[in-house]
Amino acid sequence: MSVLEALRVPEELSARVPAEQRGAGRDDVRLMVSRGVAVSHHAFRELPGLLRAGDVLVVNTSPTLAAAVNGRLGGDAMVVHFSTRGDDGRWAVELRDPDGRGSTRPRPGGPAGGLVRLPGGAQLVLQEPVGAGAAGPVGVAGPARLWWASVAVDVPGLLARYGRPIRYGYTERDQPLAAYQTVFARPSRDGSGSAEMPSAARPFTAGMVAELVSRGVQVAPVTLHTGVASAEAHEPPYPERFEVPASTAWLVGAARAGGGRIVAVGTTAVRALESATGEDGVVRAASGWTDLVVTPGRGVRAVDGLLTGLHEPEASHLLMLEAVAGREALGRAYAEALRRLYLWHEFGDVHLLLPDEGAH
Repeated sequence: MSVLEALRVPEELSARVPAEQRGAGRDDVRLMVSRGVAVSHHAFRELPGLLRAGDVLVVNTSPTLAAAVNGRLGGDAMVVHFSTRGDDGRWAVELRDPDGRGSTRPRPGGPAGGLVRLPGGAQLVLQEPVGAGAAGPVGVAGPARLWWASVAVDVPGLLARYGRPIRYGYTERDQPLAAYQTVFARPSRDGSGSAEMPSAARPFTAGMVAELVSRGVQVAPVTLHTGVASAEAHEPPYPERFEVPASTAWLVGAARAGGGRIVAVGTTAVRALESATGEDGVVRAASGWTDLVVTPGRGVRAVDGLLTGLHEPEASHLLMLEAVAGREALGRAYAEALRRLYLWHEFGDVHLLLPDEGAH
């Protein structure tokens, strides 16, 4: 059995509060670096010295939404997670049961026709599981826990007034929405955003970005609005809306031509960039929905490195990491992460995967 197959993350290695509540700031986290199969350990603030002039960081600018709202279905209290807005105006939602400790437990979706009362007199009507029938913007099979729902109010406005960030049971308490925004987040024109934070970019500060730019490291934006991911189910990601602008496509092409490395900040940035990359390895401007799942079999075409958090062993993210770094390198890194007591999840430590210098 490999390290990854045997991996079990002890409960005490879950980051329960943001880094700034444990230490000196949100950049006060540890950074594990894999160069091929070699592993080294650093403070995140050392990142500028680990990159080179001409490298490009690809960052996700999607803002995090206050996507969790209390509701009632009949006499039952529940929490609604607003995941994704479809092209037809409906929303994919996940219903969760309150666990009495401020977090939630999974519950089955539906029933069809069920009316969920929301704060302020709003309500939604459950229609069908995501992936059922031809309706909806993404006609592929989806998890039954997610349902399409019609909502008779402006959802971004509803979330801004009554919502709070989605919180899972390993965290200690609710945090303000600001704790879930990255320095790269930008408001979208239609109020769309991510149900869950693109968390790999969370440790970056404005000062860090300025230092990177001063050293010749360039920053290129993409957008991918993340939907909800069940902490229990470890399902592969379903289709998400993304955009790779022409300026980013050009910058990535120019950097690669000049020998620079393309380092994605987060698995969402990988998914967006690879969705815009042809079989010829050229990144082109693109937008819409992506159902791409990056696996070792598919590999990566544009990305040379990845900055990411530490992922649960069952998570599909590990397949993407294996596609970037290779199984042996990933196994060695995760063994080191456990031995050195790195912290997992969105408020935890981060991992930089780079190609070894000899292979570059």
